[in-house]
Amino acid sequence: MRANLKNRIAEALTTFFGLGHAPVAPGTFGTLGGLGLAACVGWTWPQAYFWLLPILVLVLSGVGIALGRWAENRFGKKDPGPFVLDEVAGYLVAAWWPVFPPGGLLHLGVAFLLFRITDIVKPWPGRRLESLPRGWGIVLDDLAAGVWALALLAILHMVSPDLLGH
Repeated sequence: MRANLKNRIAEALTTFFGLGHAPVAPGTFGTLGGLGLAACVGWTWPQAYFWLLPILVLVLSGVGIALGRWAENRFGKKDPGPFVLDEVAGYLVAAWWPVFPPGGLLHLGVAFLLFRITDIVKPWPGRRLESLPRGWGIVLDDLAAGVWALALLAILHMVSPDLLGH
Protein backbone atom coordinates (compact mmCIF):
# COMPACT_ATOMS: atom_id res chain seq x y z
CA MET A 1 0.00 0.00 0.00
CA ARG A 2 2.73 2.49 0.98
CA ALA A 3 4.82 1.70 -2.14
CA ASN A 4 1.75 2.21 -4.34
CA LEU A 5 1.14 5.64 -2.77
CA LYS A 6 4.80 6.59 -3.30
CA ASN A 7 4.57 5.52 -6.95
CA ARG A 8 1.37 7.52 -7.47
CA ILE A 9 2.93 10.63 -5.93
CA ALA A 10 6.12 10.17 -7.98
CA GLU A 11 4.09 9.78 -11.16
CA ALA A 12 1.95 12.83 -10.37
CA LEU A 13 5.07 14.92 -9.81
CA THR A 14 7.13 13.71 -12.77
CA THR A 15 4.20 14.07 -15.18
CA PHE A 16 3.25 17.39 -13.55
CA PHE A 17 -0.15 16.10 -12.51
CA GLY A 18 -0.80 14.19 -15.72
CA LEU A 19 0.33 16.72 -18.35
CA GLY A 20 3.13 14.36 -19.36
CA HIS A 21 0.52 11.79 -20.39
CA ALA A 22 -0.68 13.99 -23.27
CA PRO A 23 -0.97 11.76 -26.35
CA VAL A 24 1.11 14.18 -28.46
CA ALA A 25 3.86 16.65 -27.53
CA PRO A 26 3.99 15.92 -23.79
CA GLY A 27 6.93 18.34 -23.42
CA THR A 28 4.80 21.15 -24.81
CA PHE A 29 1.99 20.29 -22.42
CA GLY A 30 4.46 20.21 -19.54
CA THR A 31 5.72 23.63 -20.58
CA LEU A 32 2.11 24.87 -20.51
CA GLY A 33 2.03 23.70 -16.90
CA GLY A 34 5.06 25.89 -16.24
CA LEU A 35 3.36 28.82 -17.96
CA GLY A 36 0.32 28.34 -15.73
CA LEU A 37 2.51 28.18 -12.63
CA ALA A 38 4.44 31.34 -13.60
CA ALA A 39 1.17 33.17 -14.33
CA CYS A 40 -0.31 32.04 -11.02
CA VAL A 41 2.73 33.26 -9.08
CA GLY A 42 2.85 36.52 -11.04
CA TRP A 43 -0.79 37.40 -10.61
CA THR A 44 -1.09 36.15 -7.04
CA TRP A 45 2.21 37.48 -5.66
CA PRO A 46 3.64 39.92 -8.23
CA GLN A 47 6.02 41.41 -5.65
CA ALA A 48 7.46 37.92 -5.01
CA TYR A 49 7.75 36.82 -8.66
CA PHE A 50 11.46 37.67 -8.99
CA TRP A 51 12.58 35.62 -6.00
CA LEU A 52 9.85 32.95 -5.87
CA LEU A 53 10.46 31.58 -9.38
CA PRO A 54 14.12 30.65 -8.64
CA ILE A 55 13.00 28.91 -5.44
CA LEU A 56 10.43 26.92 -7.43
CA VAL A 57 13.11 26.07 -10.02
CA LEU A 58 15.40 24.74 -7.29
CA VAL A 59 12.66 22.71 -5.61
CA LEU A 60 11.25 21.27 -8.86
CA SER A 61 14.74 20.51 -10.17
CA GLY A 62 15.70 18.78 -6.93
CA VAL A 63 12.55 16.66 -7.03
CA GLY A 64 13.13 15.89 -10.72
CA ILE A 65 16.74 14.86 -10.18
CA ALA A 66 15.76 12.69 -7.22
CA LEU A 67 12.99 10.97 -9.23
CA GLY A 68 15.06 10.45 -12.38
CA ARG A 69 15.95 6.82 -11.72
CA TRP A 70 12.37 6.04 -10.66
CA ALA A 71 11.02 7.59 -13.89
CA GLU A 72 13.47 5.73 -16.12
CA ASN A 73 12.47 2.46 -14.45
CA ARG A 74 8.76 3.29 -14.56
CA PHE A 75 8.66 4.39 -18.20
CA GLY A 76 11.41 2.08 -19.46
CA LYS A 77 13.76 4.56 -21.14
CA LYS A 78 16.24 7.36 -20.53
CA ASP A 79 14.60 10.80 -20.33
CA PRO A 80 11.09 9.40 -20.80
CA GLY A 81 8.51 11.53 -22.60
CA PRO A 82 5.95 11.57 -19.77
CA PHE A 83 8.57 13.10 -17.43
CA VAL A 84 7.79 16.81 -17.86
CA LEU A 85 8.77 18.25 -14.50
CA ASP A 86 12.00 19.29 -16.22
CA GLU A 87 10.03 21.34 -18.77
CA VAL A 88 8.18 23.08 -15.96
CA ALA A 89 11.45 24.01 -14.20
CA GLY A 90 13.15 25.02 -17.47
CA TYR A 91 10.22 27.20 -18.47
CA LEU A 92 10.28 28.97 -15.09
CA VAL A 93 13.91 29.89 -15.81
CA ALA A 94 12.87 31.25 -19.21
CA ALA A 95 9.99 33.29 -17.73
CA TRP A 96 12.04 34.72 -14.86
CA TRP A 97 12.17 38.50 -15.01
CA PRO A 98 12.76 41.24 -12.43
CA VAL A 99 9.16 42.45 -12.50
CA PHE A 100 5.80 40.92 -13.28
CA PRO A 101 4.05 41.43 -15.56
CA PRO A 102 6.63 42.73 -18.04
CA GLY A 103 3.97 42.45 -20.71
CA GLY A 104 1.83 39.84 -18.93
CA LEU A 105 0.65 37.03 -21.16
CA LEU A 106 2.70 38.30 -24.10
CA HIS A 107 5.89 37.99 -22.06
CA LEU A 108 4.90 34.53 -20.84
CA GLY A 109 3.91 33.48 -24.37
CA VAL A 110 7.18 34.65 -25.92
CA ALA A 111 9.08 32.91 -23.11
CA PHE A 112 7.05 29.77 -23.91
CA LEU A 113 7.98 29.87 -27.62
CA LEU A 114 11.65 30.62 -26.95
CA PHE A 115 11.84 27.85 -24.36
CA ARG A 116 10.24 25.26 -26.65
CA ILE A 117 12.66 26.20 -29.46
CA THR A 118 15.75 26.04 -27.25
CA ASP A 119 14.53 22.83 -25.60
CA ILE A 120 14.13 21.17 -28.99
CA VAL A 121 17.31 22.57 -30.60
CA LYS A 122 19.38 22.07 -27.42
CA PRO A 123 22.13 24.66 -27.94
CA TRP A 124 25.37 24.17 -26.01
CA PRO A 125 25.63 22.80 -23.36
CA GLY A 126 22.18 21.18 -23.62
CA ARG A 127 23.21 18.07 -25.56
CA ARG A 128 26.19 17.48 -23.30
CA LEU A 129 24.06 17.87 -20.17
CA GLU A 130 21.41 15.55 -21.60
CA SER A 131 23.98 12.73 -21.59
CA LEU A 132 24.44 12.92 -17.82
CA PRO A 133 22.99 9.96 -15.89
CA ARG A 134 19.42 9.67 -14.63
CA GLY A 135 17.72 12.76 -13.22
CA TRP A 136 20.75 14.98 -13.81
CA GLY A 137 20.54 14.54 -17.58
CA ILE A 138 16.76 14.74 -17.59
CA VAL A 139 16.65 18.07 -15.73
CA LEU A 140 19.86 19.97 -16.49
CA ASP A 141 19.42 20.11 -20.28
CA ASP A 142 16.03 21.82 -19.76
CA LEU A 143 17.51 24.29 -17.31
CA ALA A 144 20.14 25.14 -19.94
CA ALA A 145 17.36 25.62 -22.51
CA GLY A 146 15.63 27.91 -20.02
CA VAL A 147 18.79 30.01 -19.63
CA TRP A 148 19.09 30.32 -23.42
CA ALA A 149 15.43 31.30 -23.72
CA LEU A 150 15.81 33.88 -20.95
CA ALA A 151 18.88 35.34 -22.68
CA LEU A 152 16.97 35.61 -25.96
CA LEU A 153 14.04 37.19 -24.14
CA ALA A 154 16.41 39.74 -22.57
CA ILE A 155 17.77 40.57 -26.02
CA LEU A 156 14.21 41.08 -27.28
CA HIS A 157 13.51 43.39 -24.33
CA MET A 158 16.67 45.40 -25.11
CA VAL A 159 16.06 45.62 -28.85
CA SER A 160 12.37 46.48 -28.55
CA PRO A 161 11.42 47.40 -24.97
CA ASP A 162 7.90 48.40 -25.96
CA LEU A 163 7.22 45.07 -27.64
CA LEU A 164 7.17 43.01 -24.44
CA GLY A 165 6.63 45.70 -21.83
CA HIS A 166 9.07 47.42 -19.52
